[in-house]
Amino acid sequence: MCHYKPFDGESLNPAWEVARRLDGEQLAGATLVARQLPCVISRVNPALFHMLATLRPALVLCLGQAGGRADITLERVAINLVDARIPDNAGQQPVDEPVFPEGPAGYFTTLPIKAMVQALRREGIPASVSQTAGTYNCNAIFYGLCHYIASRQAPMRGGFVHLPYLPEMAAAHPGAPSMALATQQDAVKTLSAPH
Repeated sequence: MCHYKPFDGESLNPAWEVARRLDGEQLAGATLVARQLPCVISRVNPALFHMLATLRPALVLCLGQAGGRADITLERVAINLVDARIPDNAGQQPVDEPVFPEGPAGYFTTLPIKAMVQALRREGIPASVSQTAGTYNCNAIFYGLCHYIASRQAPMRGGFVHLPYLPEMAAAHPGAPSMALATQQDAVKTLSAPH
C-alpha cells in the first residue's frame, strides 16, 4: 500500500491513517506493507518507483483522500495529465503538464475493480467505481504506477483507491460525508485479499 501525506491544509489523510495501522499485518499468506509518499507532484513517482523496485510487491493499492465522496471508490483510468487546482506541499501548481511526456494518453487499472466493489458491498461497505482520479497528485501516482507496470512489464497488479474523509475531518467541512476509520481499514483489507 502506498499513500501520501496530508495536503490542502488538512492535518490528517485517511489513506495514511488506514495504511499505517495495517502495516505488517498478515493476510492470506502475504504481508501488508505501507509506505508514505510525498504530496509533491515532481517527487512522488521517483519515490514510488524506488519503493516498487525495492519491495517488488505482487499487488499495489495506492490510497488517497477524496473529501466529498461518500464511499470507497476504485479508480478505473489514469490519464497522462497534471492540472493542479491547488499547490502541492512544495508550493508547486503544474498546469496542463504530462505526468510522463513519453507515456500514452492513459492507462486502465490492472485490478478487477468491479469484483472488488462487489466484495466490499457484500461486507456492508459502501463502494463504487470511479472513472477519474482527477488531475492532481492522486492521478499522478496512479498514472506512474500503471506506467511502471506497463513499461517494465512488471509482474504486479495495481490501482488507485480513493477514501472519504474521516469523521473528525468532516466536522471541519459541514455537510461533507465521512466514513469511520475502522470501516476504511476493513475495506482496504478486503481489497488486499485475492479476487
